[in-house]
Formats: sequence, structure tokens, C-alpha cells
Amino acid sequence: MSAMTDYRSSHVPGPRGAADLVFLNGRIYTVNEAEPWAQAVAIRNGSFVAVGANDDVAEFIGPRTQVVDLDGRFVMPGIYDMHTHPDLKLAPGYSGYLEVGVSDPTPEQVRQAILDYAAEHPGDGWVYGQYFVRYTFKQAGLVPSRQWLDSVLPDRPVAILDRSWGCMMVNSRALEIAGIDADTVDPRHGYIERDSVTGEPTGILVDGAYALIHAAMPPTPQHALKRAYREGVWFQSGHGVVGTKYVHVCEHRLNALKAIDQAGELSVRVEAAISWQDDIFPVKRRWELLAGERHFYRSARLNANAVKFHFDGTHESRSSYLSTAWPGEERWRGHLNLTPEHITDMVVDMDRRGIRVIAHCTGDGASDLFLDAVATARRKNGPDGVRHQCAHSTTLLDGNLPRFAALNVTAEFSPVGWFPSSFANARAVFGEDRMQRAYNFKGVFDHGGVAVMGTDWPVSSINPWIGFEAMITRQNPFGEEQGSFYGAPITLEQAIRVMTINGAWCMGIEDKAGSIETGKSADLIVLDRNLFEVEPKGNIHNTQVQITVLEGEITWDRNGEFDASAHAATWRRELPNF
Repeated sequence: MSAMTDYRSSHVPGPRGAADLVFLNGRIYTVNEAEPWAQAVAIRNGSFVAVGANDDVAEFIGPRTQVVDLDGRFVMPGIYDMHTHPDLKLAPGYSGYLEVGVSDPTPEQVRQAILDYAAEHPGDGWVYGQYFVRYTFKQAGLVPSRQWLDSVLPDRPVAILDRSWGCMMVNSRALEIAGIDADTVDPRHGYIERDSVTGEPTGILVDGAYALIHAAMPPTPQHALKRAYREGVWFQSGHGVVGTKYVHVCEHRLNALKAIDQAGELSVRVEAAISWQDDIFPVKRRWELLAGERHFYRSARLNANAVKFHFDGTHESRSSYLSTAWPGEERWRGHLNLTPEHITDMVVDMDRRGIRVIAHCTGDGASDLFLDAVATARRKNGPDGVRHQCAHSTTLLDGNLPRFAALNVTAEFSPVGWFPSSFANARAVFGEDRMQRAYNFKGVFDHGGVAVMGTDWPVSSINPWIGFEAMITRQNPFGEEQGSFYGAPITLEQAIRVMTINGAWCMGIEDKAGSIETGKSADLIVLDRNLFEVEPKGNIHNTQVQITVLEGEITWDRNGEFDASAHAATWRRELPNF
């Protein structure tokens, strides 16, 4: 990493003369409409000082310049993952919690994993971990509940997260320790599933309700959070990511991020979004963070100037908030986690403070209310405020498509449902009409809006290239022929913009990053294939990133090309195996 104290103000001249790095003989796709292709770039002090032909950068080659001959390799700007949770996926395992270890475990596999964990960790402590999947219980003719968990392990508190992170299943002992019973009031941003006759909890806690369980448990250890974030950015750098958003953080998570930032290992730009409510875990210093304490963590690569919360729920629990009734229902539209008045006042206030709102909206009714709130903020605070983000945007009303451009709101889509798979098909529950409008990149683009991708790991893979391919094909990338999925595909050029300049726009840095242009941050990735010369299906999802450059620093070097140089990479050769 560059020297931590080599800061320069606007009137202190930077170093002149030769470049630090020069890349020659490449096929460089710049995402700059004025000059879409180049052959070479020169980098000095973290910025591009020349972009063009080999001859255009020759004058920047000095005795200490490291020159890399790309030998025709394909280069593009670094990519952006605008929604992910490495802490939620990795920290439980690094804390010694239960990991079932199967993507779609059967009830029997969940049962055996619980018993094995309890035997390996004797005593009366919590058995907590991930995952169960509701639809595999349904396939087995079972209902996930406290009674089912009691039959597995009645004497110790047990809490198992659903793979979608939309709910948690707990046993009677866990409910007792957390003080949850028939008289417990539902939190507004979630609810306790109850017996229809007695009102007693069934053992399924939906959305923010399971934060009541986390509040009764010891917090995630700091060492586990540090390792989770460290390995998360390592993996992301190895896949070409230069900018990301870690949504849902608290003071403990920000302290972990700050620690790896100060160690010089934060190899991506991170926007961390503070949880607005206790959606997943308690946030004890939320108001202090939002009032200004968040700035304590600010650096060139880390900021916490965003807030995240769930407007509605998830597909599996039928808690996504729709504009009309759910299929098969007369009145049930899903669950809105906040009143419309709360939503509007919060968005207006955060907008006035310059804090980005990242709003989980899986139903078209939730995104409709979110855009209404942003419209109010624009009227009250002016049209040029911070760019807010509609997270997931699973299904959108056609009438709302033009509003993303009009209100400067980012439409973020998550790739878990972009191609046919058992999990995606189980989530296709909105009804045929809504599903045909699902994940509507094209609709947003056609109306001049900006769309981005967020892997939403651990709900789907942290490898962004899987979603990259699925954007273009809407087919299964892994050779499992199941036809095309819902929604319209987009072009390769549009997909590249989603992954690059649109991500920079979503972070508010498109003037200095997101494309390969003179004067911009020197961010680029070198790939093992030219995306314009391969058939997208089956050939993009397994793209190998050979080199990742962020601000002129080599953050990833797959083949050790910089091992013996002054530009040795932050991460090299091997990626963590998740």
C-alpha cells in the first residue's frame, strides 16, 4: 500500500516526471465513450497520466518505471459489488458457530449438524449458526418450528438462520432465554410467527424480530470480524473488485474494518452502511454514529456515510411488500417494516445530513414508497442531494422506472434470481406477471436510470462474474440447461457499465473512478480472456482476474508478475477458500 502519510492538498504539487507503472500492448476497454479502446496506460502517483497508444505513453517511461507488456491481454476498469455481507457469512464460522455446510440442506442434514455440533461443544451454551432452508422442509412435508428443534435438542438454546437471512428458527429454550412469549410485542420491522389459536411463538422469527435472539447472545468476537473482512476484501480483490458496500454495520464491525484499513490490507474501497434498526444484530451506538461519530472511521478507502435497513421482508416468508395482494390472497400484501410516515421523515432527514439511504425493497410496493420518500426529500432539500439506493429492486412497477433517473436513485439488483436454479425457482413466488418484470435492468436503462449489481453474499455467491454472465444471458452459467429465466437480458456493453462506471456513480465517485481516463484513479483489471471475443454463456462466470490495480497499487497478482518488484501485490497467487 502507498505510504500512509504521503497526503497532498490541492496546492502541494505531486511528483512529476516518469510514471511509476506503464502497461503496453493491451486490448484496453476504457468505458470512456470518447475513447473506448486503448493500447497502453501510464500511472503515476495513483492516477492515469496517459491513456492511448504505446507511443502516447513512451515519454513517461523512465529508469525506475516498471513496464508491463500485456502481450494482447484484455484490460478493463475495476468492478464494483454494491451489496454484500462478508461478516454475516464468514464471522460465524470463525467464531466457532455451527455451519451446516450444505447450500440447500434437508431437515435431516440440519438435524445431524446440530447433534454433531452439540457433541463437539458440550455444555449448556448456545448452538447457533447457519443454515436451514424453508422450502426443503416443505419438500419433506415438515414445518420448521420450535417443536421440530425441541425434538432435536431441547435442553440447550438453538438458533438457526435461514439461507435467505429473512428469518431464524429457534427452539423453546432460546425463546425462554430471550424472554419471547405470547405477550411479546412484534417489532415494527419484523414479526414473530405465532400459533393462530394460542398466540404462542412458533419458533420462526421474521426479519428484525430475530435481532431479539441476537441481543440475548454474546456479540460476535472482534477477531472473527477482522478475519471475515480481511478475507472478504482479499477474495474480492482477486476477482477484480475495487469498490464495494458492506451493508449492515455496527460499531464493532466498523472497528474491525478500521483495523484492517490501518494495517494496509483494505484493498477495496468500502462504503459501510450503519443499520437503521436492529435488523440483524444490536447496534448500541447507532445515534452517536449517525450524529457524526461515523467520520472517525473515514479514510481514502473507508467511509460509513450510509444507513441501511429493511423496508420489507423476503420472498420465502411472503413478507415482501407488494402494491397489490399476494397471489392466492385477498388482502395480504406482505409486511412493511416501517410506517410510510417513518420512511419519509427518515429519508428526508438522512438526505439533509448527506447520509445515503440504502433501502431493502424486494416488493414493488416497498420501492414505490421509497421513491415517494426520496421525491419528498428532493422537494424539501433540493434536487442535488446524495444518491440513495434501492437495494434488490426485485420487482418494480412500470410507472416507477422513469423515477430512478428523475430522482437520482440507484436501482441495485442481486443476482440470486437472474438465472434458473433450484433456489431461484423456489423464490419465483410473486406470480407470473410480476416475475416477468423481475430484475428489470433493461427497464431502468430504457428510462435513463442507473443500475448496479450487488452479490448480496451470502444469499448468492460473492464471485461477481457469475452475476455478470447472468445479466447478459439470464441462463444458468454452469451448463445445467434449464432455459432462460425471468426478465430481459442486457448487452455486454451495458453489463460492463453496470459493473464499472455505474458502481462508481453509486458511490458518488464517477468523476474520479469507474473508467480508464487520464486524470482518474488508476484502477484496472487484467483478465485471462477478452470478453468481446467469447460466447457469454459458460465463458464469463469463470473469468480469471490476473492483476487488479487500485489507485496505482497492485492489490492482486495471480501469477506473481510483480513479486520481485517495488510493486509487489497486497494479495497474490492463492485466494481464501470459502
